Amino acid sequence: MPRKPRPRPATHVTLAEVAQATGVSAITVSRALNTPALVAEALRERILQAVEQMGYVPNRQARLLAAARSQTVLVLIPSLTNTVFIDVLAGIDAVLGPAGYQILIANTHYSADEELRLLRSHLEFKPDGILVSGLAQSPDCRAWLDRHGLPTVHLMDLADDGRHCVGFSQLAAGRALADHLVASGRRRIAFMAAQLDERTLKRADGWLAALTAAGLDVAGLRFDDPAPSSMALGAAMLDRILDARPDCDAVFCCNDDLAIGALARARQRGIDVPGRLAIAGFNDLQPAAWTAPALTTVATPRERVGLEAARMLLDLIAGQPPAAPCVDLGFELKLRDSA
Repeated sequence: MPRKPRPRPATHVTLAEVAQATGVSAITVSRALNTPALVAEALRERILQAVEQMGYVPNRQARLLAAARSQTVLVLIPSLTNTVFIDVLAGIDAVLGPAGYQILIANTHYSADEELRLLRSHLEFKPDGILVSGLAQSPDCRAWLDRHGLPTVHLMDLADDGRHCVGFSQLAAGRALADHLVASGRRRIAFMAAQLDERTLKRADGWLAALTAAGLDVAGLRFDDPAPSSMALGAAMLDRILDARPDCDAVFCCNDDLAIGALARARQRGIDVPGRLAIAGFNDLQPAAWTAPALTTVATPRERVGLEAARMLLDLIAGQPPAAPCVDLGFELKLRDSA
């Protein structure tokens, strides 16, 4: 007795078979799936019902080959645990997802060598464009970006060399917060920094510019730690600062994680904040408004950076250069109770 032929897997159902089953042309089926407004509603419903019943799956590879695009975008970010970049990714996804793009996320761990390795390996997927955090790529990384000529937009900072970027001035934001501390009467303002990435270093430059312009002494008031930022590190670094400089009357923390840890340690030590010691952070993460006292900080437009950078990249991919290569979204001082 001859064996019954095995049913074909649903993934092997072709567009032509769907067309045959519905009594229309393959072009009509394709229109119903890709440009449904061009197909009458009743016919479109009949085709979609056949697609569902037969388990037809469009051949993405063939479609992309025809379009000469991969419909993917490479996103190079330094951390998948830092809320700052999670917010940026949310903005990117809100634009690229509805546009039909898949996101290739590469975590560089704040390492220039890892950034270069990930860029080289992910170029095998032929992304249509690249979103990359910051401006301080290594010369080798810059060379690879230039060599492949893919549309590229830089995130979270501003360039003055023609590179496409969306962000705000880290230096200006750092100076604005330090200026506030100076204007409030603080004279021995320490800078607390962790991770020591390019954005942190620019905030430190802003702190230094503000104190120098005010004629204040900065000697012995900068405290750096290359370890990853955390609330625990903020608490430990406050101890270090007060042991070295008991006369310190304000601490500018390079991010809110450190500042929240410093606030907790000040409370444990019975230090009056802001009476005896002002403490300020950076980024305005959600907990900042709920600390005791509420944290003075700088609000940064993280999700908007992702949104606008993704929109700029889509324009570049489509061959439509933006009106300006650099989009400054600004920042906002959040003056609360801690400083």
